[in-house]
Amino acid sequence: MLNMTENPSELASPLVIPHPSQLEALVPAEETLEENQIVGFDGNDIRSRPFNLLRSQVIKTLESNSWKLFGLTSATPAAGKSFLSMNLAAALSRLSDKTIYLFDLDLRRGSLATALGIESKTGLGEFLSGKTDDLSSVGRRIGDSNLALFPCHRVKSNSAEMLASKRFEALMAAIKDLPDDVVVICDLPPAFANDDTIMIAQHLDAYMLVIEQGITTKKQMNNTVSLLKPTPCMGTVLNRYVGGLIDPYGYGYGSGAYNKYYSD
Repeated sequence: MLNMTENPSELASPLVIPHPSQLEALVPAEETLEENQIVGFDGNDIRSRPFNLLRSQVIKTLESNSWKLFGLTSATPAAGKSFLSMNLAAALSRLSDKTIYLFDLDLRRGSLATALGIESKTGLGEFLSGKTDDLSSVGRRIGDSNLALFPCHRVKSNSAEMLASKRFEALMAAIKDLPDDVVVICDLPPAFANDDTIMIAQHLDAYMLVIEQGITTKKQMNNTVSLLKPTPCMGTVLNRYVGGLIDPYGYGYGSGAYNKYYSD
C-alpha cells in the first residue's frame, strides 16, 4: 500500500536516500540486458571498453573538483543519453570503493525501468506527486552490486510542477547529504524538450552533454551549454561514432586490434 501524507507536498519525516543494501535486489535477465545493449556490467565484454574509458575520465573529473552529483543530457531526443547513463553507471558499479546511484529524472520519457525489466509501477513520479514517501519502494539494487537505480515511469501530470516542488528540493538535498564516496548520476530530459533540465541542472554539480554523430549540430551544442549556465559542463560524449579506416583500435563496437585483447 502506498504511504500517503495529508499534504502531498509535505514529507512525513526527513528524507534519507536508502543505501543499496537496503533495497530490493533485481537481477536483470541476460536477454533483457542484451536486447537493450547494457554491457557495462561485464568488464570482459569488448563492448564495455568505451564505458570503462569514460568511467576513468568521470572519476578523475569528479575527484579533481570535489563533485559527486552530475547529469547526462542531450540537445535533442534519441541521442542515446539513457543508454550511456545506464552503461556508465554499470561500469562505475564495478569499482569496489564507490557506491553508485542512478536517478531517472526524465519524468515524461523515463526508460531505465524498461531497460532493466523492472515491473514495479512505483517510481520517482509517484514520490514527487506525493503518492508515496518511501524511496525504498522506488529504488532497486542491481544484483549484488553497489549500484542503486531509482527509476521513473512516465508521468502524465505537469513535470515542471513536480520539479518545482518541496519534494524535489528535499530529494536533491538528501542526495547532496550522501557520503563523499558516492557517485550520483541523473538521467535528464533532452535540454530543449521543455524546461525540466534547466530546473534540475541548478541542483547539480555539473552535467555531461551527449552528442550524436551526424545529428547534433555545433549550434545546438553551444546553445545547450548557454541554456544550462551557470552549471558547468564537465565534458561531451560523442555517441554512435563510426571510426574511419585509419582507426586501428576499432573505437566503437566493431572489430579491430582490441578484439584479440578481449578474446579468450
